[in-house]
Amino acid sequence: MELGVYSFAERIADPTTGKTLSPQERLKEIVEEIELADQVGLDVYGLGEHHRAEFAAASPAVVLAAAAARTSRIRLSSAVTVLSSSDPVRVFQDFATLDLLSDGRAEIMAGRGAFTESFPLFGFNLSDYDELFDEKLRLLLALNSSERVSWTGRHRPALRDQPVHPRPAQASLPIWVGVGGTPSSAVRAGQSGLPLALGIIAGDVRRFAPLAELYRQAAEEAGHNSEALRVSVNAHGFVADSAEEAIEKTYPYTQKALGTFLGLPASSLPSRQQYESELALPGALVAGTPEQVAEKILYQRELFGIDRFLMQMSVGTMPHADVMRSIELLGTQVAPLVRSELGSIAA
Repeated sequence: MELGVYSFAERIADPTTGKTLSPQERLKEIVEEIELADQVGLDVYGLGEHHRAEFAAASPAVVLAAAAARTSRIRLSSAVTVLSSSDPVRVFQDFATLDLLSDGRAEIMAGRGAFTESFPLFGFNLSDYDELFDEKLRLLLALNSSERVSWTGRHRPALRDQPVHPRPAQASLPIWVGVGGTPSSAVRAGQSGLPLALGIIAGDVRRFAPLAELYRQAAEEAGHNSEALRVSVNAHGFVADSAEEAIEKTYPYTQKALGTFLGLPASSLPSRQQYESELALPGALVAGTPEQVAEKILYQRELFGIDRFLMQMSVGTMPHADVMRSIELLGTQVAPLVRSELGSIAA
């Protein structure tokens, strides 16, 4: 089972000091996080694409390429690439280039995105939201499977036996489909035979189990071997010396971020008690001691049959030292616990 970290490179004002990091400062932190994740033996680092002032990574492939030069084994993924408003040819070329630079460690996590600012930015109509993703995913898959591509769609000029370069170091780029809670998205991933990345950020995780089942059912009906398909959970979390410390460190920053993103007053956001209740085993927040975090990851593996778990540690812009410590604990203490337990089950 793979374990890793993902980030949106958010740059939200610190609720204690009021300071907001510059994009330059934040991106330097991200590269240092990826470097540490590699050093402590984590498997994946994912970086999300956003086009707002509160985020620093509008071009994840560029940031990941910088990290590729300072790492040796960790896989480097978007989380997600907003494919609906992107040119699949450029996406493929960017990540094929990253794959060459990293000696075959690049991945794409394609999604529709939680925000919509990229649509007017790149000249797309929100009324085409679903159709854009379907069409562009088909093109991305065609580009990934063949050096020369002939393709016709409604939202992009046609390609006629067009060679597309560079080709990746891997035989093909791993492409995951990022899904929130939409059944149609899970079905789409299954029908395409692509790995599924479930974003679970609040509530009882058991309500997502039907989505995983729907995904596998759709894959089987489309003729794909469901046993060969992969499922990831992407969730908020934090590793600390105690559950109390995890809550104490993350809650103010998460509240600040949610208030900033959603434009809501503090009274409309989750209370400290509500936030802390997510520490229960079925709760979405994967936080606490290494033992508690390992237990929740194993619980979700059993529930969903997951092959990968990625943790977003900084929903708001937490102090860099705290995030680095959490990454260290995830790699040096949580990962060995999870792998040992899975090894004993397999034996």
